[in-house]
Amino acid sequence: MAVTAAMVKELRERTGAGMMECKKALVEAGGDMEAAIETLRISGLAQADKKASRVAAEGKIALATSADGKQAVMVEVNCETDFVAKDDSFNTFASAVAENALSQTPADVEALMQTQIDGESVEEARQALISKIGENIQVRRFVRASTDGTLGAYVHGGKIGVLVDLSGGDEDLARDLAMHVAALSPEFVSANDVPAATVAHEKEILVAQAEGSGKPAEIVEKMVEGRLRKHLSGITLLGQPFVKDGDITVENLLKQNSASVNGFNRLAVGEGIEKKQENFADEVMQQVSGG
Repeated sequence: MAVTAAMVKELRERTGAGMMECKKALVEAGGDMEAAIETLRISGLAQADKKASRVAAEGKIALATSADGKQAVMVEVNCETDFVAKDDSFNTFASAVAENALSQTPADVEALMQTQIDGESVEEARQALISKIGENIQVRRFVRASTDGTLGAYVHGGKIGVLVDLSGGDEDLARDLAMHVAALSPEFVSANDVPAATVAHEKEILVAQAEGSGKPAEIVEKMVEGRLRKHLSGITLLGQPFVKDGDITVENLLKQNSASVNGFNRLAVGEGIEKKQENFADEVMQQVSGG
């Protein structure tokens, strides 16, 4: 029986084992899914069975920077609980993965998982860590930045990481801007970077809101223009009040320092992952009622 990519995917989801190990087990088992699972269990590669389906929305943003400060990588490594996110073994693994992402420049996460840590692949190290710790662990994503200017890097509590590419200015300014992005989470550098479709959609909403006021059309137009400017300022780095001094915008701060921002990256642990909401009161009621 031919082994398909879908079969490999299913086996990986059911066991948590690596793709190559899953493919090998399926080939040896002649495509028999249950036999392949048994093979992986016997070899110890499926000790993470059923953990792979559990939500891993905690974790760490690990940072690695080059010696000259011109390149940096941030990697998001997830686990299930904040307790494990503070575990030494977990943090050592996350840091090693970030160093690999920096030094070996993999194209994507799949390539990163095949790089080596102490003689074994990142994927194999991940599997071993799952078996040791007992939680689902995932290397979710990474971003890489390089600059001819100054690279500002900042990680807040291991949970939010930012890289800012700055022309002009100095290291202190670059770090301050990275801290600002971590705190206020702008979506774009400037209003010019906001997609036209996004601006048009927001304007439609503002027009609908303003028209409900019953004011004349010319007043409505001015209201919409003002609110749109305020909205764009709120979602752009240059338009936001500087986090360390609310009396000045980031745009003016940059002008004072003859600097400009070429771009930034911001990662937050668990961002976009749907977390399971526990309702302990309901659980207790179900137990009391025998449900």
